[in-house]
Amino acid sequence: MGFWELLLTAVGLSADAFSVAVCKGLACGRKSRTGLALSCGLWFGFFQFLMPLIGAFLGSRFIHYIEKYDHWIAFLLLAGIGANMIRESVSGGEEKVDSRTDPWTMFLMAIATSIDALAVGLGLGLLGVSIFTSAVFIGVCTFVLSALGVILGSRVGERFSDRAQIAGGVILIFLGLRILISHLLGA
Repeated sequence: MGFWELLLTAVGLSADAFSVAVCKGLACGRKSRTGLALSCGLWFGFFQFLMPLIGAFLGSRFIHYIEKYDHWIAFLLLAGIGANMIRESVSGGEEKVDSRTDPWTMFLMAIATSIDALAVGLGLGLLGVSIFTSAVFIGVCTFVLSALGVILGSRVGERFSDRAQIAGGVILIFLGLRILISHLLGA
């Protein structure tokens, strides 16, 4: 996986965290946004770093059983996650703006926004990608985008949150297609 593919993956995975961070920024307004930006960035970035490692570890345990189908699994995981992100953003449901920042709330939100990174880590592990480097890159990207999300949310509001999630979903679907097509053409 090249730099640009990794960057697109990281941005795509960061979209959920960015959306939540924008909502957190909305809830805080202009008060204490720097501290909240750092807090969201650290929580979301750490879990986006950790989950691909866990996914790759689990994938390595099952590689002998599924290596013949790994490209299909990677495609289905990425496309499914991407499609779900798009579906959630266009479903029309109102997201409740939650201003709570206690550790338990942040932990639950960090887990919720990084479940897709677990699945991506599984796929990356099956493809033999350097998972630690990828996980660090994904975590740092998520940290930056989450911190920016809080700042943007506190300044401009909710209108960019859905667009970010749609863009992230489209990116993940295209990456899944690329993995599938390159494997099928190279096989």
